[in-house]
Amino acid sequence: MNLEITPAQFGVRSSVSKPIPEFLLEMGEDGIRKMVSDHYDAIQKSDIFEIFPQDAQEFEDAKKHSADFMIQICGGPAYFNQNRGAPQMVGRYNPFRITAQTRQVWLELYREILIELERDGVTERSVTSWWNYINVFSNWMINTQG
Repeated sequence: MNLEITPAQFGVRSSVSKPIPEFLLEMGEDGIRKMVSDHYDAIQKSDIFEIFPQDAQEFEDAKKHSADFMIQICGGPAYFNQNRGAPQMVGRYNPFRITAQTRQVWLELYREILIELERDGVTERSVTSWWNYINVFSNWMINTQG
Protein backbone atom coordinates (compact mmCIF):
# COMPACT_ATOMS: atom_id res chain seq x y z
CA MET A 1 0.00 0.00 0.00
CA ASN A 2 1.38 3.37 -1.02
CA LEU A 3 0.55 6.11 1.46
CA GLU A 4 3.01 8.68 0.22
CA ILE A 5 2.57 12.28 1.31
CA THR A 6 2.36 14.62 -1.66
CA PRO A 7 4.62 17.64 -1.16
CA ALA A 8 2.67 20.68 -0.01
CA GLN A 9 2.23 23.66 -2.27
CA PHE A 10 1.19 26.82 -0.47
CA GLY A 11 -1.92 28.38 -2.00
CA VAL A 12 -2.67 25.45 -4.32
CA ARG A 13 -6.11 23.91 -4.03
CA SER A 14 -6.22 20.95 -6.36
CA SER A 15 -9.51 19.20 -7.03
CA VAL A 16 -10.37 16.59 -4.45
CA SER A 17 -11.98 13.21 -5.03
CA LYS A 18 -14.08 11.92 -2.16
CA PRO A 19 -13.35 8.47 -0.75
CA ILE A 20 -15.10 5.57 -2.42
CA PRO A 21 -18.43 4.53 -0.82
CA GLU A 22 -16.91 1.19 0.20
CA PHE A 23 -14.77 2.98 2.78
CA LEU A 24 -17.87 3.94 4.79
CA LEU A 25 -19.39 0.50 4.23
CA GLU A 26 -16.27 -1.25 5.50
CA MET A 27 -15.65 1.13 8.39
CA GLY A 28 -19.18 1.97 9.46
CA GLU A 29 -19.91 5.20 11.28
CA ASP A 30 -18.52 3.83 14.54
CA GLY A 31 -15.30 2.81 12.80
CA ILE A 32 -14.84 6.28 11.32
CA ARG A 33 -15.52 7.86 14.71
CA LYS A 34 -12.89 5.56 16.27
CA MET A 35 -10.38 6.37 13.50
CA VAL A 36 -10.86 10.11 14.04
CA SER A 37 -10.70 9.72 17.82
CA ASP A 38 -7.48 7.72 17.56
CA HIS A 39 -6.05 10.40 15.27
CA TYR A 40 -6.94 13.17 17.71
CA ASP A 41 -5.46 11.17 20.58
CA ALA A 42 -2.21 10.94 18.58
CA ILE A 43 -2.37 14.69 17.85
CA GLN A 44 -2.70 15.36 21.57
CA LYS A 45 0.75 13.79 22.06
CA SER A 46 2.33 15.55 19.06
CA ASP A 47 4.03 18.87 18.47
CA ILE A 48 1.00 20.21 16.52
CA PHE A 49 -1.36 19.95 19.49
CA GLU A 50 -1.04 23.67 20.20
CA ILE A 51 -3.35 24.52 17.27
CA PHE A 52 -6.10 22.28 18.65
CA PRO A 53 -8.48 23.07 21.51
CA GLN A 54 -6.71 22.86 24.86
CA ASP A 55 -9.88 22.59 26.92
CA ALA A 56 -10.81 18.90 27.37
CA GLN A 57 -14.48 19.35 26.43
CA GLU A 58 -13.68 21.54 23.44
CA PHE A 59 -11.16 18.92 22.28
CA GLU A 60 -13.82 16.18 22.54
CA ASP A 61 -16.24 18.42 20.64
CA ALA A 62 -13.62 18.90 17.92
CA LYS A 63 -13.29 15.11 17.61
CA LYS A 64 -17.04 14.82 17.16
CA HIS A 65 -17.21 17.61 14.58
CA SER A 66 -14.32 16.10 12.63
CA ALA A 67 -15.91 12.64 12.67
CA ASP A 68 -19.24 14.12 11.56
CA PHE A 69 -17.46 15.80 8.65
CA MET A 70 -15.58 12.64 7.67
CA ILE A 71 -18.75 10.51 7.76
CA GLN A 72 -20.50 13.08 5.59
CA ILE A 73 -17.61 13.23 3.11
CA CYS A 74 -17.72 9.44 2.81
CA GLY A 75 -21.38 9.53 1.78
CA GLY A 76 -23.00 9.11 5.18
CA PRO A 77 -25.61 11.33 6.82
CA ALA A 78 -24.98 15.08 6.72
CA TYR A 79 -24.26 15.31 10.45
CA PHE A 80 -21.77 18.11 10.03
CA ASN A 81 -24.11 20.30 7.98
CA GLN A 82 -27.00 19.62 10.38
CA ASN A 83 -24.95 20.57 13.45
CA ARG A 84 -22.43 23.12 12.17
CA GLY A 85 -23.69 24.44 8.83
CA ALA A 86 -21.83 24.21 5.54
CA PRO A 87 -18.26 22.97 6.05
CA GLN A 88 -16.34 25.96 4.60
CA MET A 89 -13.22 24.34 6.04
CA VAL A 90 -10.75 26.88 4.71
CA GLY A 91 -12.56 29.66 6.58
CA ARG A 92 -12.97 27.56 9.73
CA TYR A 93 -9.24 26.85 9.87
CA ASN A 94 -8.15 30.39 8.96
CA PRO A 95 -7.61 31.48 12.62
CA PHE A 96 -4.99 28.74 13.06
CA ARG A 97 -1.46 28.90 11.67
CA ILE A 98 -1.20 25.78 9.52
CA THR A 99 2.09 25.27 7.74
CA ALA A 100 3.30 22.56 5.38
CA GLN A 101 5.06 21.00 8.37
CA THR A 102 1.82 20.99 10.38
CA ARG A 103 0.13 19.20 7.48
CA GLN A 104 3.02 16.75 7.27
CA VAL A 105 2.69 15.76 10.93
CA TRP A 106 -1.12 15.55 10.66
CA LEU A 107 -0.82 13.19 7.70
CA GLU A 108 1.94 11.10 9.28
CA LEU A 109 -0.31 10.51 12.29
CA TYR A 110 -3.18 9.46 10.01
CA ARG A 111 -0.90 7.18 7.99
CA GLU A 112 -0.05 5.14 11.09
CA ILE A 113 -3.75 4.65 11.83
CA LEU A 114 -4.56 3.70 8.24
CA ILE A 115 -1.86 1.05 8.17
CA GLU A 116 -3.53 -0.50 11.23
CA LEU A 117 -6.93 -0.36 9.52
CA GLU A 118 -5.64 -2.47 6.66
CA ARG A 119 -4.16 -4.94 9.13
CA ASP A 120 -7.61 -5.09 10.73
CA GLY A 121 -9.27 -6.02 7.43
CA VAL A 122 -10.24 -2.77 5.70
CA THR A 123 -9.35 -3.29 2.05
CA GLU A 124 -6.31 -1.61 0.56
CA ARG A 125 -8.56 -0.05 -2.08
CA SER A 126 -10.70 1.65 0.58
CA VAL A 127 -7.74 2.78 2.69
CA THR A 128 -6.00 4.16 -0.40
CA SER A 129 -9.17 5.99 -1.41
CA TRP A 130 -9.36 7.63 2.03
CA TRP A 131 -5.66 8.50 1.93
CA ASN A 132 -5.96 10.04 -1.53
CA TYR A 133 -8.74 12.27 -0.23
CA ILE A 134 -7.00 13.54 2.92
CA ASN A 135 -3.63 13.85 1.17
CA VAL A 136 -5.04 16.35 -1.33
CA PHE A 137 -7.63 18.01 0.91
CA SER A 138 -5.12 18.66 3.70
CA ASN A 139 -3.15 20.88 1.33
CA TRP A 140 -6.16 23.22 1.25
CA MET A 141 -5.73 23.88 4.98
CA ILE A 142 -2.21 25.30 4.71
CA ASN A 143 -2.57 29.03 5.35
CA THR A 144 0.88 30.03 6.58
CA GLN A 145 4.20 29.85 4.75
CA GLY A 146 7.31 28.62 6.49
